[in-house]
Amino acid sequence: MSAVTTHVLDAARGKPAEGIAVRLETAGGAPLAEGVTNADGRIGDLGPDRLDAGDYRLTFGTGDYFAARGVDTFYPEVAITFRIADPAQHHHVPLLLSPFAYSTYRGS
Repeated sequence: MSAVTTHVLDAARGKPAEGIAVRLETAGGAPLAEGVTNADGRIGDLGPDRLDAGDYRLTFGTGDYFAARGVDTFYPEVAITFRIADPAQHHHVPLLLSPFAYSTYRGS
């Protein structure tokens, strides 16, 4: 299993957000992996099975997602920087999204 997974829910529609491009990179911007959310709004195989301790970033292409649906948005992308302290643990980073707001948390 990938060391990092994600899940995006479109809160305005009350449904998973399918088709969002997601990049995983180091906090310094070095690319590690890319993926696109599936019909359940998930990417379960994003990046390597293990990442060293350190800071990383997930960037979500929210502008393209909303544009494809004819919806205006305030956020053309959402970037979430997070820290891996224990490389042996799995890290799930969900995104709850709407056109003018978003939230995130450490998932399980």
